[in-house]
Parts: sequence; structure tokens; C-alpha cells
Amino acid sequence: MKVLLFNGSLDRREGATSEIITKYFEEKFLAENASVDVFRVTDSGVPLFDTTLNKVPNAVDRMNIMFREADLHVWLTPLYHGGMTGVMKNCLDWLECSAKLQAPYLTGKLIGLVCWADGVQAMQGINGMDDVAKSLRGWTLPYSLPMQRKQLFTAERELTEEYKERIDKMVKLMLHSPFNK
Repeated sequence: MKVLLFNGSLDRREGATSEIITKYFEEKFLAENASVDVFRVTDSGVPLFDTTLNKVPNAVDRMNIMFREADLHVWLTPLYHGGMTGVMKNCLDWLECSAKLQAPYLTGKLIGLVCWADGVQAMQGINGMDDVAKSLRGWTLPYSLPMQRKQLFTAERELTEEYKERIDKMVKLMLHSPFNK
């Protein structure tokens, strides 16, 4: 099973919320013998979406291949003004390059959705990602993870047991879903 962790955060610091959550997901999937790739928007080199270009940029080609080869996706983003980060949405827009393929976009991929916010509005980010995932012909896991940042970490800046259990549940649901066969 090949898993893609799509980290849509612009925060590239080692102790960043996105890095801690992504690392925990990665450890859990690896413990289940899955192959894991992490796609970080900050390291991707994906330019702004531009349909007028004569040639698709190499970074976009690499991203399209990585996204289409993965069996399972987990999309992770902080809530930015009611939705996912703009740079994350920009990457997803570039999947348009696969439109003419036999199985375009993310046809049949199972996608888990994770969003965190300072307040209690993280579900808005989940809903936005859900709309985009379905537009790209993906299947979203009916179990999503809206996270409230102030409840996410212990005093030592580790994930709380509550959120570890929620992530563990998502990993198991994704690996054992009838949609990932």
C-alpha cells in the first residue's frame, strides 16, 4: 500500500504543528508496512497554476505522478481564512494536467482529511477539501479530523493521547477500507 501525506502548510519549521502531525501519521503508516511519501508544498517548487504555459513545469509533472501513484492520500492543512491554504489548492489545481488520461485526477483514490485551527472552525477546512477531493474524483473517508490547536498538544509539545487515538483510527480505517483494494 502506497500512502501520500500531502502537507499543505507553509510552516516549514521542525516543531511546526504540520510537521508533528505529518510525522505521527508517517510513523503509524510505516508501522503497518505501508510505503509513505510526504509531499510538502513548501518544498515542491510548484508554480502558480497557469493554463497558458506551453510546457508543464517539471515540479508539476513530478507532483502529478506522485499523487496518481499513491493508493491512499492524507491531506493536512491549517485553516486559512475559512479553507485550506491557497498554495495547497494551487497544487490540486495542477492535477488538471491529468484530465485527458484514462483515469484522470485522483480517480478512485481514498483521501483522509485533516485540518487544525486556533478556534473551533477546522471543519470548514475539511468541507473545502472534501469538495475539491470529490471534484477530482476521489473518495473521501467519512471519518475526518478537525483539530483544535489548544487541545492538540501536551505541555511538552507532543500530540495528546486523544488526538493520537483519532489519528490511529484514521490510519486503520484507511488501510482496511474496501475502497483501497
